[in-house]
Amino acid sequence: MSKVIAITNQKGGVGKTTTAVNLAAALAESGARVLLCDMDPQGNATSGMGIDKNAATVNIYNVLIGGAEIKGAIRRTRFGDVLPANKNLSGAGVELVEAEDREFVLKTALAPVRDEYDYILIDCPPSLEMLTLNSLCAADTALIPVQCEYFALEGLSDLISTIRMIKRGLNPTLDIEGVLLTMYDSRTNFSAQVADEIKKFFGKKVYSVVIPRNVRVSEAPSHGEPVTTYDRASRGSAAYLELGKEFLKRNK
Repeated sequence: MSKVIAITNQKGGVGKTTTAVNLAAALAESGARVLLCDMDPQGNATSGMGIDKNAATVNIYNVLIGGAEIKGAIRRTRFGDVLPANKNLSGAGVELVEAEDREFVLKTALAPVRDEYDYILIDCPPSLEMLTLNSLCAADTALIPVQCEYFALEGLSDLISTIRMIKRGLNPTLDIEGVLLTMYDSRTNFSAQVADEIKKFFGKKVYSVVIPRNVRVSEAPSHGEPVTTYDRASRGSAAYLELGKEFLKRNK
């Protein structure tokens, strides 16, 4: 039975999709069986894994809303398996409102393939709505990327409140997988101050690996591949490979 991890943060631009893509690639490279489920209508995790999202005619939307077989929607890549998404998913949040057991549609959809993977990573949209709610109800844990800036701290408290609410009412076993510091700029004192504040609050849940600001990490998605293959020697690649190791060590 695989472990399902929702990679989530309601604030955009914190490295959520970048983390989903590169952690999936790092885990697959280590030999783990990984499925990356793209639950963001922007489909950036899909294209970041080298898949043409507009050509993915059978995707997560068809699985959630159309009742398509999940195994027929999964695409194989050299970086790991992907359940793709595109702009069609943008209407799913509204359509799911009328669905029976609407919070658990994704959980039900993933059930047939949970035994085929070690880890299923879900890239959540940058908002707290029905798609994110489905992701957190399907997940065993939530991995939270946090950009090292002041406004990231503000949004974090809302996310933690949401996770607590879901844990109380819908998914009592939901836990925090870890908190990942992203876009860390070692040249500024402020990044260090934000990191210290997050560590005070989350303690050992904060990964020791920190993802630095790195231009190669930003460039890699335009080439349809993780930074771990786009520029193996870059600082960003090294950081995500180390994150993969730390993730596996924690999960043993």
